[in-house]
Amino acid sequence: MRIGIDLGGTKIEGIALANDGTIATRIRVSTPKSYDASLAAIADLVTRIENEVKEPCSVGIGIPGAITPAGLVKNANSTWLNGHPLAIDLESKLARPVRLMNDANCFAISEAADGAGAGADVVFGVILGTGVGGGVVVSGKCLEGPNRVAGEWGHNPLPRMTPDEYPGPTCYCGQRGCIETFLSGPAFEREFARRTGIERTSAEIADAAPRGEVVAVEMLSRYRDRLARALASVINVIDPDVIVLGGGMSNLPQLAESVQPLLAKYVFSNDVLTKVVKNLHGDSSGVRGAAWLWP
Repeated sequence: MRIGIDLGGTKIEGIALANDGTIATRIRVSTPKSYDASLAAIADLVTRIENEVKEPCSVGIGIPGAITPAGLVKNANSTWLNGHPLAIDLESKLARPVRLMNDANCFAISEAADGAGAGADVVFGVILGTGVGGGVVVSGKCLEGPNRVAGEWGHNPLPRMTPDEYPGPTCYCGQRGCIETFLSGPAFEREFARRTGIERTSAEIADAAPRGEVVAVEMLSRYRDRLARALASVINVIDPDVIVLGGGMSNLPQLAESVQPLLAKYVFSNDVLTKVVKNLHGDSSGVRGAAWLWP
């Protein structure tokens, strides 16, 4: 058995994954908002899972950030993790080796292994959620790069900004106009609230569009176009076989199907053969990918 842990901003999910890809057990707990408490929660989760499956397991963890060559967490929007040697501290607590990777990379690994990207040579996994991230898997291997930022398309500027989009909202990373500030769930909801004075969830906005609410219809159309622009820039650089959409915003009705034909307007190619698809494993993809960090 392999244990996979998804260390999210609001919840920590743990599973035991069998060799055939079936999930033997699953436990979820709330994420503490401090570093030491997060360490203790992960260690407790591993103990509980091993008690259920009654055998020692390898441990892989997906985190909302990256690990520097020095072993410290960086770029985590769960900011209490930044600057800490998370892997080292967990290995000390659990008395075994632990493998950590960015949660978007874990999502991409899962979908490339036995999900919507299975069988493809190059898979770009996209997270459209509280933040916007991504991971690149080539021939079954996840690319990280010397800076550990491979796939971080969400912190590039939104391509081909229109005059009313420029220079874009301020991002927590310190820049303006990042893709994340346009395509994340909170960004989508903030824009709707700014235009209407009404606060709604992304799902509620999507539900309003079929009823003919003009702002909801316009925002969904614009979201698809922005996503197409952003994905076209990825295709122009790495030319993946498959782009797999994940995260809460991937649940917008027919998102993958509606974005696919829009790519031709922006990709530097007469034909766009890259397929845009919705994920197969849903919310489980990240935690499954963490478990698959161990062969």
